This record gives sequence, C-alpha cells and structure tokens, in this order.
Amino acid sequence: MEKTKVTIPTLAKMKAEGRKIRMVTVYDYPTAVIVDQTDIEIAFVGDSLGMVVLGYENTVPVTMDEMVHHGKAVARGARHTFLVVDLPYGAYHLSEEQAVANGVRLLKECGADAVKLEGGAEFGPVVRALVRAGVPVMGHIGLTPQTAGALGGFKVQGKNLEQAARIYRDAVAMEEAGCFALVIEAVPAPLGKIITERLTIPTIGIGAGPDCDGQVLVIHDLLGLFERFTPKFVKRYADLGKAMKAALDAYAAEVAQGAFPGPEHSFAGNEEELRRHLGLA
Repeated sequence: MEKTKVTIPTLAKMKAEGRKIRMVTVYDYPTAVIVDQTDIEIAFVGDSLGMVVLGYENTVPVTMDEMVHHGKAVARGARHTFLVVDLPYGAYHLSEEQAVANGVRLLKECGADAVKLEGGAEFGPVVRALVRAGVPVMGHIGLTPQTAGALGGFKVQGKNLEQAARIYRDAVAMEEAGCFALVIEAVPAPLGKIITERLTIPTIGIGAGPDCDGQVLVIHDLLGLFERFTPKFVKRYADLGKAMKAALDAYAAEVAQGAFPGPEHSFAGNEEELRRHLGLA
C-alpha cells in the first residue's frame, strides 16, 4: 500500500492518541531514500551537519547556503516523511524580517515542510512572525547547541529548580508563539515529562527521557558513523563505521594484490586483434 505523506495534523493526532513520533537527522539523498522506506515520521536536516558531515568543531559556522544545499538533496528522497530543516545560527537572530526571509527560503528552495529554530521565550516574536508568513516552526529548548558556549558547554540543562523553571516557561512560550512541535534536548527526564504533559503540541526528546511524545537521534550516532564523541543519550543500533573500514581495507588489499578487478568485473575483448589493429603486433 502506498505510504501517505506525514503532515502536521498527522503529528498532532499521534500525540492525542499516545503514539510515539520517530525523527532522525538526514543529510543526503541516498540516506533520505532509505529513511523514507521506514516508519519514521520526520526527516530532519539539522545544522549538526556542520560537525557530522562537514567536519566543523561545532554548529556555529553552518551557513544558510549549506542548509539549502543539503535540504534540497534530502527533499528529493524524503517523499513521504515530514521534512524539517534547521535555521542555522545567525539566520534569525538579527530581525524578524531576516528570520522570515530565511524561513521562506527553506520552504521555497528546499521544499521543507517546516523549519526549526533554537531558543526560548525571547524568540517568541520571531516564531510569531514566521507563522504569520506561513512558515511552520518547530521549536528547540533545553540544551541549544548553537549557543552551547553560553550554557557552559554541551551539558545537561535544568538540573536545578531555577533552570528547570526557566526551561518550562520557555516551552510554554514557544507553544503560545505558534510552534507546532518542540524539541527538548538534554534535560532531566522528570522535566521532559512535565513539559510534555503541559503542552498540547508534540514534544520530541533527545536526552529528555522516555515520556516525550517522540524521540530524535542523529543518524550518524545511531548507525555508528560518528566517533568524535558519543553523548549519554545516544543508543548505537549498528556499527557501520567498523563495517565500512573493514570493506575499505579489503578493497585496498585486493587492489594491491591484483585480485581486483577479476574477470567477472572486466569487459572481454580480443587482445590479439586489438594489437594488430593498433600496429603493435
């Protein structure tokens, strides 16, 4: 049976019915094609591509052009999954007009279904401006990687009551501003549960406990393709990095030994006839 396109009402209905939402980061066309064949509802082009794909030290250097480039590739493969593309650092911080222009760009050029932005109550006006312009917004609170330096690094947020209350208020503010869903990253599980119970929009957890309405992981983390560091909240479902290295080592050895390519990988021809034709016989 042909899969139907996942939409914002689909995700809202899943929360209402208590069905968990599945979301993974995707950065290229072939991976998007595979994800689109699964039951995962959301394909997310995160600015984490800066670290995972482009080799940056953090997500801050990622540009709008890079997000568009990868977003367009993923959109070609993600035909049924709901496609969310990140607004990178600096793409919505200067003004509401800048935010709307870049949000519209991701929808028009990438074919994104929605954008995501990091930040709490202070970005409420930005979210409202995007929503007024017809750009669906997924929020992101708790640990916000774009501004992790100001938060003391990649650390759990909301561990004390004052921080937890601020994150809770940020969650409520993002819903009130018009976000259709909210990513909650690296907070104690009880806080993730309380926010999920309070909000009417779906929550997507990443290190926020099992009670969020859904979960998201970086695909390179869950497949074992990113070795720089592994956060506590990551579960590795495969070790494709080791499998890739083994395959490459085998290829290198066979080429060095002359075992590859063999007859089955070569095109046949008459060597003697060719030599005569070339005047080499």
